[in-house]
Amino acid sequence: MTDKFYWGNSVSSMQTEGGWNEGGKSLSVYDLVQAGENHSDWHFANDNYHNYTEDLDLMQDLGMNMYRFQTSWSRLVKDGDGDFNEEGFAYYDKFIDDLLDRGIEPMICLYHFDMPLHLAQTYNGFISKHVKEAFIRYAKEVVRRFAGKVKYWITFNEQNIFHFSESFKISGYLKGERTIEELYQIFHNVMVCHAEISNFIHETTEAKVGGMLAYLEIYPASCRPEDIQAAREVDEFLNISLLDCYAHGEYSRAMMTYVKNIGIDMKASAEELAAIKKQKNDYIAFSYYASTTISAGKIPENTPPNLYLDFGKEANPYIPSSEWGWQIDPLGFRDILNKVYHRYHIPMFPIENGLGVREVWDGFCPIQDDYRIAYHHDHIVSMLDAIQLDGVEVLGYLGWGLIDILSSQGDMEKRYGVVYVNRGNRDLRDMKRIPKKSYDWLKSVIRSNATNIYPSRK
Repeated sequence: MTDKFYWGNSVSSMQTEGGWNEGGKSLSVYDLVQAGENHSDWHFANDNYHNYTEDLDLMQDLGMNMYRFQTSWSRLVKDGDGDFNEEGFAYYDKFIDDLLDRGIEPMICLYHFDMPLHLAQTYNGFISKHVKEAFIRYAKEVVRRFAGKVKYWITFNEQNIFHFSESFKISGYLKGERTIEELYQIFHNVMVCHAEISNFIHETTEAKVGGMLAYLEIYPASCRPEDIQAAREVDEFLNISLLDCYAHGEYSRAMMTYVKNIGIDMKASAEELAAIKKQKNDYIAFSYYASTTISAGKIPENTPPNLYLDFGKEANPYIPSSEWGWQIDPLGFRDILNKVYHRYHIPMFPIENGLGVREVWDGFCPIQDDYRIAYHHDHIVSMLDAIQLDGVEVLGYLGWGLIDILSSQGDMEKRYGVVYVNRGNRDLRDMKRIPKKSYDWLKSVIRSNATNIYPSRK
């Protein structure tokens, strides 16, 4: 471990900020979602728009030296393609300064699934070249304003999800038949956006930028050759196709052969492919929470590899699961670090990792979350094994939502934090911050640079 290793926290804007109709912000697709039995609306989140200083103070007390957050496209650009909102830029400018004043390095993510509502309703999101250009315009302006103070960037949260069936939920796509050709068009447009912004950052600033993917470790469900082949194909289409772009500037040959054989029109221009070829990444960022297995026998014939998991996912009987069915696998974390780094030789940066659990505070005593301590301990140790035993270059370790936030489905009761936030899905309560048992444990890990759980091996 080195003194420059980054320890920190990751969030998105809609899961933390609130202030959904304030400060000149226009609507995103999330702002119309109504609260349900097991989820909140997105209007208040943790009210960081009005009061984030307590959370920054907690991060500083923990010893964190990086915070990855998202700038809201809807807060910074009216309707996504209109005038720039100076009040929104002023908000993030002060936010960045307050981070730096506490010795916390900011990392900006430019898109975390919250498409401006106007662009979704009028153009159907990222399937549109107009929306592609609107994003590039927005992102370049954020870089122009903040790259002098923000040295680390990612363009898209979990960019490979745009190659899953989930793409239609996160890209602003509201109407259509959800065809495999449309899926590839969305994936390509998003890749062009990433490439254009990566190129712009490297051409105009001293900052660093990396692509990010959601890496779900997928094992064959058995030693049957068909299961092994299915696991390889899923990895190729959901991960390698994007990683090859990050590292080599080209989609994987397997993916492009499939595109040709099926007759998919990605609507890729020569100029767009040139931008992708030119881009480079200073690190590969990724989220990791769990692993699973895949059974080829469950996948219907002629299913695109991008959709294998929709049919073939199967629980692994050898590892435990969370109450949401996410299978806890620290060794899978080490495996991903190894196979990606040793294939591409680009520094690795895990920027999301954590365990969601339903928790209840009694109003007096800290929550005794030994299960969270065990989860982070085992994943950090696996990461350190990858660094010190396997030779993987890792820049840092950022947990997800380490101060409780709304889950990706808007469920406040699925809690990832080492700090409890006193609100529920329908009752905002007082939003008091209460450190859990894991808070002091994580503080000791960060402040010792993990030598308290993993003494350096010379």
